[in-house]
Amino acid sequence: MADDSAMPPFDTGHEEMIHDAQLDYYGKRVATASSDRTIKIFELQGKNQVELAHLKGHTGPVWQVAWGHPSLGNLLASCSYDRKVCIWQEVRKNQWQCIHTDNCHQASVNSVAWAPHELGRVLACASADGTVSIISYNDNRWVREGPFPAHAGGVNAVSWAPAIPSGSLVLPQPQAGGVKLQKCIVTGGCDNKLKIWRFSLKTNQWDEETKIFGKTNGQKHQGWVRDVAWAPSLGLPGNTIASCSEDGMAIIWSDGKNGTIEPVKEIKRAEKMWRVSWSTMGNILAISMGNNTVSLWKESVDGKWQDLAQCDEGLPNKKEQKMG
Repeated sequence: MADDSAMPPFDTGHEEMIHDAQLDYYGKRVATASSDRTIKIFELQGKNQVELAHLKGHTGPVWQVAWGHPSLGNLLASCSYDRKVCIWQEVRKNQWQCIHTDNCHQASVNSVAWAPHELGRVLACASADGTVSIISYNDNRWVREGPFPAHAGGVNAVSWAPAIPSGSLVLPQPQAGGVKLQKCIVTGGCDNKLKIWRFSLKTNQWDEETKIFGKTNGQKHQGWVRDVAWAPSLGLPGNTIASCSEDGMAIIWSDGKNGTIEPVKEIKRAEKMWRVSWSTMGNILAISMGNNTVSLWKESVDGKWQDLAQCDEGLPNKKEQKMG
């Protein structure tokens, strides 16, 4: 039986390929990024869509868009082959303005990700020049940390760890301030590696956690790591990260011995894998593959990962993005 709640494909009116589409926090609007150098925002009304805005600020293909949490204002970030990061704000209903542009990178900016809202307006940016930068809003102005070197050959993806550290809600909190928030990201690059970075208050900089992946050193893929996603934990015990690569493999990483993060599940297919994404509760993983299918995985009560379903919407072939 067909799913009457599923939204059929619709024509966005973009003149060239669409590289990204992201729903906002409430699932009522979708932003699209295209090689035609523009971004479009649509309102979803049942099975109908209404174009609300057409944003023009980039001079190259737009690779990715990211919605900010609604508690921080209506914000949208975008990144492009033109080396720029743009931060857009809805200044009036359906009227968007680019309120900040950052052009510190020397090559294509491939990925942007907003930090958990508990950390405020903070945006991580990953670039083909091999570096990562962090943009934040402090004292009524946008400031930047970095860029700092991350991956040789380029950085393809970045994702934030939950602001509330794993296990902190089930442990006693002796400090008067309660739970201490963390600033931590995972990146994936053209060196086939994952790396984890943590902001240190002592050094006031982002430091790599070089021993966190144990013996694997974050390198289990045999091709470029195209995407990484840190699962929400809600403060409960356990860190879980997903990664996918051109090698046709997705890996689920989780807590190992002695505080390390180890691969616990390898999902292998004949096709390249492009994107990984967690459900809001962090218990279901979606993997987007090169044959226009999406594979869904869920961890069972015994800790084993199960293939729930494979969806094929008959979408056009997704060509490899040119980055760098």
